[in-house]
Amino acid sequence: MAASETVRVILRCRPINQREIDLKCQTIVSMRAELNQVLLEHVEQSNEPPKQFTFDAVYPEDSITENIYAESVFPLVENVLEGYNATVFAYGQTGSGKSFTMQGINTPGSLQRGVIPRSFEHIFDASSIASGTKYLIRSSYLEIYNETIRDLLAKDVKTALDLKEHLDKGVQVQNLSWHPCSSVNDCERLMEKGNRNRATGATLMNKDSSRSHSIFTIVTEMCKRSETDGKDHIRAGKLNLVDLAGSERQSKTHAEGERLREATRINLSLSALGNVISALVDGRSKHIPYRDSKLTRLLQDSLGGNTKTLMVACISPAHDNYDETLSTLRYANRAKNIKNKPRINEDPRDAQMKLLQEEINRL
Repeated sequence: MAASETVRVILRCRPINQREIDLKCQTIVSMRAELNQVLLEHVEQSNEPPKQFTFDAVYPEDSITENIYAESVFPLVENVLEGYNATVFAYGQTGSGKSFTMQGINTPGSLQRGVIPRSFEHIFDASSIASGTKYLIRSSYLEIYNETIRDLLAKDVKTALDLKEHLDKGVQVQNLSWHPCSSVNDCERLMEKGNRNRATGATLMNKDSSRSHSIFTIVTEMCKRSETDGKDHIRAGKLNLVDLAGSERQSKTHAEGERLREATRINLSLSALGNVISALVDGRSKHIPYRDSKLTRLLQDSLGGNTKTLMVACISPAHDNYDETLSTLRYANRAKNIKNKPRINEDPRDAQMKLLQEEINRL
């Protein structure tokens, strides 16, 4: 039986931006990195002590994604290469640095290269030096836009896809396209194609605001012959890289029309995610409301299931965003108490594994 472990939660604070400088915002976030603590002050209640939160790691305004990956994401991707499922998801208000953390500056050698392209390099570097192991790597890229699932790599991106739940495989997206990848470039081309198709739009808070949640998934199947029994053993690790749309307040974004409808859907799905987290942590809830949104159904295995999960909570340091920052910190503080039961995906009796073995043997 798989041992339980909690969701790991790290916090990243971005630098103050030009909009906040123009508004003469004060910085209200400070960190005690050696204690993994973040302190949040309220400028209008200066007599009160700052609110204090502790996470698995905290990264201040001058942090670089290279270090975040090495310290917090690298071990998770190593687990994928052992046959575990893993999920990295970024959460925070709009414009807090989620896409910057996940996608980053996609230039080779950049210290701010994102988690997603770094994971591509990690997986292919590992597969190229592993002796005696055959690898089959494939990827998919989807978005949830206005509660509709869309394949970002399909010929017709606007086609809505349905979810189906299988007893053995869990929640699956029907007709989602999967693409074999033999190099980092293959994965990067898929990501670039998907990003061109992804729904984005300008708001007052963020000129390139993501209007959808996106999930880039890499499945790594490994076949290795055992030295003890001479049989082929297959393991399949899955890595979900999730860039959530940001929570928004209409009073700040001044969203109207289509932007307002998008924001409403985004906030409802994030609220559903919060309800799932609360129900899982509460312990008294027999019913976990995964079915309340497409997002929570797709993340079902990542929250309380067979997955090693890392949440990257992203915040602004400015006092103008106090309420949103406090909300993110509370959200993250609850999430760190979720218990998952990850196990290595290896079962010679599994029909899906047999199909994978046949596919690997054909290579």
